[in-house]
Order: sequence, then structure tokens, then C-alpha cells
Amino acid sequence: MEIKGITVTLYEKFVTSKDKFDTAIYEEHAVTVENVLVAPVTSDDITTERSIMSDKVIYKLAIPKGDTHIWTDCLVEFFGKKFKVVGEPIEGIEEMLPLSWNKQVQVECYD
Repeated sequence: MEIKGITVTLYEKFVTSKDKFDTAIYEEHAVTVENVLVAPVTSDDITTERSIMSDKVIYKLAIPKGDTHIWTDCLVEFFGKKFKVVGEPIEGIEEMLPLSWNKQVQVECYD
């Protein structure tokens, strides 16, 4: 049996300019990312990693090797709902990991 992920929509943010107070103004671009694994987080994940930042983390996403998108502080859409990436992506060395994924992010409900 082959493991295969789903296609998600990532709303990647780019700085387009700055306002008169030197605050960045962002624009979002929707891109599709294929073969993303989606799994509910376990109680251990919530207790040990994210309880400080958020108690609403509900999914962990595994991002395919070779992906160069910026996932920090972005929105992601899958299962017909939008989610916000919480914290920084955790990335492993591609050559050292046997499967097709080397990066993880956690998301919380955005509605």
C-alpha cells in the first residue's frame, strides 16, 4: 500500500510595500500543494509542544520534500475549511528521511 497525501491550498503571504509607519503590507497568493499528509494531533503533541502557544491545534501536516513555499503565519485550506499555521515549520534533512515528506507544521481552526 502506497502512502499518498491530499492537495491543500496554501495562502502564502508576500510583502508588497510598507505603510507610512514602516509596517509591512502583505498580499496573499493561493497556491496548491499536492501530496500533503494530514493527521489529527495527539494529546502528547498538544501537551508537550503547543500548549504554550495554542490549545486549538488540531492537525499536523507533513509537507513533501522539495517544497519551497513559506508556511510560517499562513492560512491553509483543506477538508472545506481554513486553518492557520501555528509556530514555525519543523524540517528534517531530506536525504536522511526515507519517505516523501521532510517538513511538518501544525494548524488550528481559523473560522
